Amino acid sequence: MEYGSPGGPVAQPAMAGRIPLAVVVVDEAGSVSHWSAGARKLFGYSRDEAVGCPATDLLPVSGAIPEEHANFGAYDGLGPDLETSLDGRISYPAAGRARLSVPGGAKSRVDVLWWAYPLIGPGPERLLVLAADADRLADEEGREPGQVERIAPGFALHTDFPGADELARRLPEILPSMSVGESSRIVAQVLELGYPVLEFSKHDRVPVTPDWGVPRRAERKARRLRAEQAAADGVTTEPGTPGTHGAPGSPDEGPDLEYAAVREHLEFLNEVSGRIGSSLDLSRTIVEVSRAVVPRFTDVAGTYLREQVVAGEGFPDGPPDERTMWHRVAVEHTDEPGRWDDVVPVGESMPFPAHTPFFQCMTSGDPVLVPRITEEMGNAIASQFEKRDIRPLINHRSMLVVPLKARNVVLGFMILLRHRERPVFNDMDRVTGAELAARAGLVLDNARMYTYQESVADTLQDSMLPHIEPRMTGCDIATRYLPGTLLGRVGGDWFDSVKLPGSRTALVVGDVMGHGLNSAAMMGQLRTAVQTMAALDLPPAQLLRNLDDLAQRLGEHYLATCLYAVYDPIANELHLANAGHIPPVLVRADDGRSELLDLPTGAPIGVGGVPFEAVTVRVAPGDRLLMCTDGLVEVRGEDIGVGLATLTESAAHPAASMDDACDTIIRALNTRGGRKDDVALLMARLNGVAQEDVASWRLALDPSEVSRARDLVRGQLITWSREDRSETAELLVSELVTNAVRHSRGRRVELRLVRSGATLICEVEDDDHTLPTLLSAGPDDEFGRGLRIVSVLAKEWGTSRTSTGKTVWFELASPRGGRA
Repeated sequence: MEYGSPGGPVAQPAMAGRIPLAVVVVDEAGSVSHWSAGARKLFGYSRDEAVGCPATDLLPVSGAIPEEHANFGAYDGLGPDLETSLDGRISYPAAGRARLSVPGGAKSRVDVLWWAYPLIGPGPERLLVLAADADRLADEEGREPGQVERIAPGFALHTDFPGADELARRLPEILPSMSVGESSRIVAQVLELGYPVLEFSKHDRVPVTPDWGVPRRAERKARRLRAEQAAADGVTTEPGTPGTHGAPGSPDEGPDLEYAAVREHLEFLNEVSGRIGSSLDLSRTIVEVSRAVVPRFTDVAGTYLREQVVAGEGFPDGPPDERTMWHRVAVEHTDEPGRWDDVVPVGESMPFPAHTPFFQCMTSGDPVLVPRITEEMGNAIASQFEKRDIRPLINHRSMLVVPLKARNVVLGFMILLRHRERPVFNDMDRVTGAELAARAGLVLDNARMYTYQESVADTLQDSMLPHIEPRMTGCDIATRYLPGTLLGRVGGDWFDSVKLPGSRTALVVGDVMGHGLNSAAMMGQLRTAVQTMAALDLPPAQLLRNLDDLAQRLGEHYLATCLYAVYDPIANELHLANAGHIPPVLVRADDGRSELLDLPTGAPIGVGGVPFEAVTVRVAPGDRLLMCTDGLVEVRGEDIGVGLATLTESAAHPAASMDDACDTIIRALNTRGGRKDDVALLMARLNGVAQEDVASWRLALDPSEVSRARDLVRGQLITWSREDRSETAELLVSELVTNAVRHSRGRRVELRLVRSGATLICEVEDDDHTLPTLLSAGPDDEFGRGLRIVSVLAKEWGTSRTSTGKTVWFELASPRGGRA
């Protein structure tokens, strides 16, 4: 220790000895909130007796804080003698000396030196009081009793004393039972107000160094060795004697600071573990981890993850190197807002070269401790940030870099920085940081795995859900899909529409029982099967029968409900079949009335052995058909009839568009709450096709009918003002009619043209059940080019069997909307 004078530091031998201090903290109500073991020895009151009592009843501070102002809350924690300056900084701590009576002590009266620091901040602490026994100090310094009057307490700036930084580092040890954040806040204020000193004369000042009476680690080790040697020699020592190793926290040795520090770190880790991992959402978990360490353990926390982890691409392959990109996902700090945002913005990706401590941490998988970032290291780190000077934010700060690992793979790392006035990171902090990173890494890996699996399931489901065209022949379609709110929300609900011969459209809604990847995969299989069988133009009941057989062949656990409807816009009819699904809603255009269609329910797909029935419903142009899954109407604990009634009522509400109508239904049924299942919703407005937009002819089985077919098509397109499509339409019709005339077995050929908006549909039907296929025609081949021409010039084309033969059709769009 060195001491100086008020005029400036003086390098001369310091006076020997340390001062046992009593430490007391007073809250905003003026009551004692912390009472150290040293306070019990000095003032004679136990902790239980002191905590909660008015400070002026126990401490000699009434001269600085009068009794009538002992309630510090009335003065925002400051008494009248403890003022603040204009810039808001606390200006005047107080110190003094008093002669007190001590109850039950070895001495009836004690000479007390005390220092009082007013405190401000979010916590309840409003006064820190340090006290020492002046008589004991005089005895230790070898002075005569009469010379005690020369000792007086005072304050000095830390610049008055060389080695004051070491004293500041040890100040948190005198704050009893406080967290790192609380003690750091109080220490910062104490340093600003001035160091406690003792004035032995007008010119001699000595900084106060607290002494808890706890032997240093080396001294404890030496005592243990002496005790072991004495035991080996057969010498017995009494507890508390110089030859013994007393238990930590014994009355003779005082509280064991090392034990208290370990307990503090364990409590911190326990608290952090409780705060992180409350969600499997990766983004939220990252924020939780960052906020858990600031400000209690560190002042700045920057979290970096490998880009594969952020992108949800699964576990990163191989060890990181200088080319590995690290994505900054969070920056938490206690500095003024915006100070870090421009220099190290969240969302930036960057590599780290081998000379940086970050690279050392990510490659070794061990924490890297930098007690103070030097100018040289700050320059090296700042070179990674182009056009941004990060040195003012990091230089001379203490830094700890901890890896975020899972299964021995580094997923990322955290950069922890402490302010310059805060104690630097030490070996215990390194151990604490490593344990913190291990727990955080496990939580992040769980969130990463869940996010990855959820992304896979969502991608699978999205790829299987169709992108339905909003306009089909004679109808408009709108759809909605809502994922479930359960943890594994991926489900098996789907909807679909299939273009059928005869200008018809198949509408499908299905629901695979269960959730997760298995349900999504089964949904994809069933949807593909429905698409294939619908293209064969199977009747609705037969299609469900075949789908049920397929589900049983795939496995006994394949269960699903399905509603299949075929809309004929020319005949204005709906043909429907149901397999255990909730009934559809039909909204009549003429009066706005909505009703649940009464269909034979049938058994779910996969049950087997149950027949399916189809019904035919007459519809009018403008009617709306609503099909959905039970997740929209079913709520746990509520009768499904309530949801169906709400669905029927909301479907009847007028809306400006199909999308608005779907949104109205979703809002009406989602406000009830409790929905956990996914939802598929399909709404079709059945516009129909007017009779004037349909033209049909019967052709004889004569090659000369091909020329007649071209003339009929040309004349009809002129009537419809579609001359721009006449040449292409005539060419394609001649190819199809030629094939039909050649292969028909005796029945006349049917030719039909349908105008639907800007689209022209042509259908040729004959009694041959053999479906035509594309052929590879050579230069000298006479046949095989007809369907090739159709496939090139038509927007779409297809073939399907009918009850009497087959139909071949093609579709042409207007030159503005289709390909030439």
